[in-house]
Amino acid sequence: MFSLIFPGQGSQSVGMAKNLYNKFSFVKDLFKKSDEILGIPISNMILNGPKDDLDLTENTQPAIFLVSYCIYNMIKLKKENLLNNIKLYAGHSLGEYSALAASNSIGFEDALKLLQTRGKSMQSAVPKGQGGMIAVLGTDITNIKEILNNSNKKYECFIANDNSVGQVVVSGKTKDINLFSEDLKKAKIKNIKLQVSAPFHCKLMNPATEIMKNEISKTDFKDSEKNIVTNVTAQEAFKAEEIKRLLISQIESPVRWRETILYMIEKGTKTFIEIGPGKVLSGMIKRIDKNVNIISINEDEDLNKLELND
Repeated sequence: MFSLIFPGQGSQSVGMAKNLYNKFSFVKDLFKKSDEILGIPISNMILNGPKDDLDLTENTQPAIFLVSYCIYNMIKLKKENLLNNIKLYAGHSLGEYSALAASNSIGFEDALKLLQTRGKSMQSAVPKGQGGMIAVLGTDITNIKEILNNSNKKYECFIANDNSVGQVVVSGKTKDINLFSEDLKKAKIKNIKLQVSAPFHCKLMNPATEIMKNEISKTDFKDSEKNIVTNVTAQEAFKAEEIKRLLISQIESPVRWRETILYMIEKGTKTFIEIGPGKVLSGMIKRIDKNVNIISINEDEDLNKLELND
């Protein structure tokens, strides 16, 4: 069984989808339409940079969505029969919006607008330089929770992403992240500070939650045509009202990606198709279960990989 997955922030690069843009008129049309909807030259940012502009959260989120949506529609154009047989979709953080748009729960224009607002509100929730994220490598989530719980309130940090076996991301204020990093080093646990501008997926994002609650509540959602395995629950959802509620919760909730993938495998997934720029999710899944197949679709030539697995 195939399942579809869509990447989140960190998978962007200048020039992504350039070949598709040059080959398919519908991609050009979607890029042009996105410029008009967002009121910014997102097309030029994606195709030509500069990287600093593309890496701004308010630009990154709609940009990754746009590229993922274009790739999905290319597959739909050439491999619609395959898509008809796929039951489960999932997306990492903002990738959940890509999954919802692909499954016709939310319209393309609404998803773009929501992600632009989401990016801006998440960016502004904590003053620049006062929050951050750290990737903890080579240990399990139980051990990390134990360290956090035993800190005697010396610092307050939050698990933001449970990405894979041996890769957990923690958010917090900068001073707390630094103290947590020191404790990890003492315990000889590898950790890397991430180049992000805010502490995503924790309660410090509450101002963004309030903004997104207002925006999501007035946006038209439909019941999803596919079951979405959500970040918040690592379980399936398809009803419009439940999806809206979970998208609001997602801002402050940890991304339960490892559990999401395990759930999809448990439900019979043998092959994951990563639809979007880069191969970030493929790397995570390899660390979760080496026995499943993973296919990354970035270019039209990548569709040949699907033929081998039909």
